[in-house]
Amino acid sequence: MKQSLFFSLLAAFAAPFCVSAQMQDSLGNECLVPAHESAYVRRIDRHTSSKAYRMAFVGVPLVIGGVVMQAYDSDFRRLRNGYVKSFHHDYDDYLQYAPAALMLGMKACGVKGRSSWGRMLASDAFSVGLMATAVNSLKYSCRVMRPDGSSRNSFPSGHTATVFMTATMLHKEYGHRSPWYSIGAYTVATVTGVTRQLNNRHWMSDVMVGAGIGILATEFGYFLADLIFKNKGLNVPETQLVYDRYRRPSFISFELGLTIVPGSYMPYPGMHTEFKAGPTVGVQGAWFASPYVGVGGRLAVTNLEMSVNGVSQDSDFESCSVAAGLYLSYPLSARWLLGAKALGGFEHYKTCRTSLYGLGGRGGFVLGTGISSTYLASQNFGIRFATDYDMAPPFAGGSRQRLHKLMLTLEACAVF
Repeated sequence: MKQSLFFSLLAAFAAPFCVSAQMQDSLGNECLVPAHESAYVRRIDRHTSSKAYRMAFVGVPLVIGGVVMQAYDSDFRRLRNGYVKSFHHDYDDYLQYAPAALMLGMKACGVKGRSSWGRMLASDAFSVGLMATAVNSLKYSCRVMRPDGSSRNSFPSGHTATVFMTATMLHKEYGHRSPWYSIGAYTVATVTGVTRQLNNRHWMSDVMVGAGIGILATEFGYFLADLIFKNKGLNVPETQLVYDRYRRPSFISFELGLTIVPGSYMPYPGMHTEFKAGPTVGVQGAWFASPYVGVGGRLAVTNLEMSVNGVSQDSDFESCSVAAGLYLSYPLSARWLLGAKALGGFEHYKTCRTSLYGLGGRGGFVLGTGISSTYLASQNFGIRFATDYDMAPPFAGGSRQRLHKLMLTLEACAVF
């Protein structure tokens, strides 16, 4: 029931995008690609710069990823309980409106944005109506219990949907003036969504789907307003956006994913240890001196269930790593980037008890690498799919057997 209703609403959002996938956009504009680019690159840019593609590419992976993550909600909750079990702050009740407050304040002070007052308010009204309809329909139909057991209206997160909706509004109205408006707005949105999970009010899947709904609602709300108003009240046509394929792709990102530890380990004689796939949460960023080479770092925490000699253990295996090193990027087109990295740093394992011996309580050198693909939905915001591999230190004293970890992550990126 939950999945069928969810995908019905998703289909309702996506239908207008699909039927117009090949159009330029509702104003007849498209991304300008330099004439000197090859025909192949121009063909990629023409397809990935369509209005439908840009409207759906960030929001749809978030909502689909949220549905997939439902199977790991309890794992993310254990990760939260392992580090910040007593966390409780209510600033997220107010932070969700911060991007909208800034947008309205700038408008009231006469700072020229994308739209006139009338066009902006109409766009935002459409967005709020779509977001509220989607969120409340799912909340009171799916009736998912909150992780704190307080009520059955957890899925999806209304706070997260609201803040990502208002962040996208600010991005659309003032993102062209400075990338830091967009970066700041989505940073606030991410902090709000993470706080909802840390406060034990939402599952991770609630937060991811809420973020996707908020973005999609705003994209579709502005799409409807563009159809109605045409060029009336439009101060900044999209034709002014020229994408430089060879710009420096410096970024900050927030990542969610799964860590897989293949194989079996024997930290002590007669102690066969295996790990179940578990959640990874992290942040990373890099500064690029050229379009191709940069330096940066990553901070990540992981929670894994484990079994010893085939018996599941009550304690989870938790780790935190900090690494820095070389980042590489290749601009496949103006919007698609291929990336790689080579990192070195330190990983620490928390102490955990098993039926035989204690593990963790130690750390050591970690060596990591990875590949990624990034799609830039706008000049300053993108989504990245990454596969990383870490060769981590041994997790038991006296052992020389290093831990091999494969991480599959979805990242929201602020690009500057």
